[in-house]
Order: sequence, then C-alpha cells, then structure tokens
Amino acid sequence: MNMQEYIDEAEKALLHTYNRYQVVLDKGDGVYLYDIEGKKYLDFVSGIAVFALGYNNKEYNDALKAQIDKLLHTSNYYYNVPAIEAAKKLKKVSGMDRVFFTNSGAEAVEGAIKAARKYAYLKDGKTDHEIIAMNHSFHGRTFGALSVTGNPKYREAFEPMIGHIKFADMNDLESVKAKVTDKTCAVILETVQGEGGIHPAEKAFLEGVRGICDEKDILLILDEIQCGMGRTGAMFAWQKYGVKPDIMTSAKALGCGVPVGAFMMTERVAASSLTSGDHGTTYGGNPFAAAAICKVLELYEKEHVLENVNEIAPYLEGKLDSLVEKYDVIETRRGVGLMQGLIFKEPVAPVIQKALENGLILINAGTNIIRLVPPLIISKEDVDHMTEILDSSIKNSI
Repeated sequence: MNMQEYIDEAEKALLHTYNRYQVVLDKGDGVYLYDIEGKKYLDFVSGIAVFALGYNNKEYNDALKAQIDKLLHTSNYYYNVPAIEAAKKLKKVSGMDRVFFTNSGAEAVEGAIKAARKYAYLKDGKTDHEIIAMNHSFHGRTFGALSVTGNPKYREAFEPMIGHIKFADMNDLESVKAKVTDKTCAVILETVQGEGGIHPAEKAFLEGVRGICDEKDILLILDEIQCGMGRTGAMFAWQKYGVKPDIMTSAKALGCGVPVGAFMMTERVAASSLTSGDHGTTYGGNPFAAAAICKVLELYEKEHVLENVNEIAPYLEGKLDSLVEKYDVIETRRGVGLMQGLIFKEPVAPVIQKALENGLILINAGTNIIRLVPPLIISKEDVDHMTEILDSSIKNSI
C-alpha cells in the first residue's frame, strides 16, 4: 500500500483521539526518521522526549534482543535479575531509596498520588486529604493523573475527578501558601512544565515549596517524566536546583522506546505509605522492560549523554535566540537544556507543517509554542540543519 492507503486504513481502524500528521513513519537511524516512501526527516521531537539515545542504537537493540531470547515476562510474585539491577542503577542516579516500576508516566503519577494519600492516612486515619497541583501542568490522561493536571479543557468532559485537588500557580509561592490547609498531604509539580508551555521552576520557588513541605510534613512530588533523564543537563532536573523530592516520577526516556515508567521515594516515605496489597502491576518491571532501563542507564554513562547535553544546549539556545531576533512574530525563547520552546504571537501549526514538508519534525506545546525536545545525542551540525529548515519554514508560512 502507498502512504495514503495506510492512512485511510488507520482512520477506519483506530479510535480518533489524535489529529495525526499525514506521514507513515517506517524506520529510524541516529537522529533521523524515514517514512515508508523513503523520505528523511531530522527529528527534533524524539517521540516526545523518549528517544534520548536516538534510533537504531546497536548496543541497545542487542540488549533487548538478548532479553527476548531469555525471558520476557514472569510476574511481580517473583524476582527477576534485570528488575533488581535496574532498581539499583536508578537509585544510584536519582538519589532516591525505593523504586516501583510502571508501564507509563501516567501510571507513575497514579502511584505517587496513592503513596502520598496512604502516607497521610497512616498519620491520622482520615481520607479527606488534599493535594496541591499547578495550573498549566500536565501529568497524564488517567483519572488520578488527569485530576492533578492544571488545564480544565482536559478534565471538564470527565468530571468528577478524584476530588480534594487544589491548583496554585507555578513560580508563585504565595499562591501555594494560600492553598495549604491542615488537610494538605502533597504538592505535585513538574520541575519543568512541558505541555503547559516549557516553564522551568524558579529556584526560589522550588526551595520555598520544599520549605513549606518540610515545615508541615507535606510530601513534595516532582514529575520528571518529560524533563528528567538528562534532558536539562542533569540526570533529573531537580538535581540542578538541589531540591530533593519525597516522591518523583519518571518515564519517557527511562526506556528510550520501551514503554516503562517508575515512581521513586525516600526511605522515610516508603516506610510509612504503600505496603503489600496497596498497589500492583502485571507488566511493570518485567525482565524485558527492566533490561531496557539497565541498558539505557549504562549507555548514558558510556556515551557521555549528560556532557553532550551541557555542550550542545547553549549552542541550541544561541541559534534559537537568533531566530527570536530575526522574526517579530516570535516573542521569546524559554527552556532549559535540550527542552526548549519558541513562543510565537500566533498559532504555530503552519510552521510545524511546513517544517515537516521540508524534512524536520517538530511539535507544539499549546497553540503558539514550538517545542524542541530532540534526541540527547544531537550535534552542532544537527542544530545548524534544524535552524536552517526552521528559518525557511517560518519565512514561508507566517
């Protein structure tokens, strides 16, 4: 079948919950993707911050092939070596003490919420505890994750949510303080907001929230699903601030393509929250998923991924800033590391479409923001190539 025939078949069979770009992708190599007709695309989306190591990494592929031939799945009623090794490695790079593996970021958020509520329940035996989340946040599509997602358009058709959720404003400490009550059990926020428009937390704000939580025995949950795993230049974005959470979530680049997630916590929280029978998963942490995590963490160190991010990010920022200076239609750039956004004065869909036609894959974050979350292995030459195509696409579409 040709491209259009595949698209037509997809529209007959798949539930229409995505307005997909009219491209059928076939394979990837390095920082490039190819469609079924052989057209080559420079990828500055990386599966929405997933393919940190790029495509077709031989060592990664070989590790997964070896695990397929050995053991794909048992269940969490038994131990398996890859999960034990993955947890050990993840503890080391995160500084957290306990790990629960999930299948996705949304599931990791669900587990984090349950852990926080159980922690509070064990203190006073009550079930009316409140969680403070941030406006413009995004934590996932499942009910718990959606309940703490600070954008009404995602929630309104599915009300009522889980309840006892309040929303404060990112980087406005007084707004958080105003929401705190004796019932508050947790504050949840993305260290760098992604879907909400690429908003990094300010250091003083994060430190202030940590102080409130310490004073009142409230748990701080940091969502590092998109901004973690090296994207900001630290393994987890909170490490750049020196503000450690009580619970944190991870996914996306944690498996670099294999659907995996995790929530992690300190020993203090683990000792007084979830216990046997409180939470579970059929597939989470199975040998295949865990083997992916092990190899990803090994390759991050071997291939100096964090060092590359810290070298390339300033160069990318400079190139994006030059576009801001060149075009009045661009208001500003904001972001950290290889998680950047260009904020336009009008919708960016035409620019993204033109870039796709010109062989560059981009994604938005809201109607007027182009989000750039490329593989973490990109080079300065890749940044130059991207800038050239994006420049032309802006010029010819707006």
